[in-house]
Amino acid sequence: MIGVTAASVHLPDAEVGPVLNELVEAAGCVASEWPESLAGTACPPERAATLLGRRGLLMKEPATRLALCATHRALGFAPGQVPPPDRDPSIAVVAAVNLGTVETVADLARTIERDGYRAASPLAAPNASSNVVATTVARWFGFGGPNFQVCSGAAAGADALALAVLLLRAGRARRVVLVGAEPADPVATELRQAAGVANPCAGAACVVLTGTGGVPLALDAKPPDHGTPIVVGAEGIDPAARWGDCYGAKDVVSLAVGYHLAAAGAATAVTVHTAGRTALLGDANAGA
Repeated sequence: MIGVTAASVHLPDAEVGPVLNELVEAAGCVASEWPESLAGTACPPERAATLLGRRGLLMKEPATRLALCATHRALGFAPGQVPPPDRDPSIAVVAAVNLGTVETVADLARTIERDGYRAASPLAAPNASSNVVATTVARWFGFGGPNFQVCSGAAAGADALALAVLLLRAGRARRVVLVGAEPADPVATELRQAAGVANPCAGAACVVLTGTGGVPLALDAKPPDHGTPIVVGAEGIDPAARWGDCYGAKDVVSLAVGYHLAAAGAATAVTVHTAGRTALLGDANAGA
């Protein structure tokens, strides 16, 4: 059985916990005391040091900082707490990020075109790598298992979730840290608007999946025909409409919201609509 053991939603300037209480109460359920990973307002990337500490953040671009913050909160670390140095080869990372490097790539291209390749900063060049978010999260927290970054557009979060479940089912990892992040710099915003995203925002979310324990998760399962259903995503509670569209990370945001609702007992089961798939949380009879 696949389960979710922790999650966080890291949307700068969004009060996630109070809004969830409003939505839960509107569905006829009792409001909950939300965990620290949803408490208060999430710090923007330029203030990530208040959560992560200052060491190691030099030259980290916004999407990477947001992903680190979301993972830090999901794992329950206190502000400024440094993760242990040990590397765990049984923990994998799957990241859903499309536009985390586009500003760096655009800046490098402009610099090289104007002044030649010798003018490009060697400190900026590593951030042009398309998988920089996934590898940075793995190095920062000591996750030594398989490491992937999915860049498949608006469906990236759903595709990353399917890959995370596959890793667990295949026995390639004991836990998978699924993280999604997108920036809102001018280049990324322009590209997202060109792709039809009406309300783009910067943000991240993290969901920790395991092969044993936690809130049960099943992909493409039929919701139960009893209890009070809560739907997250395209219908019902829509984080993208409420807080802004995180593009490739939006399905990870929805999954994290769904986990917290299921863990708080807000419904018998929570159905999370992702891009072309559904995830059912909280129903132990649904299978993996």
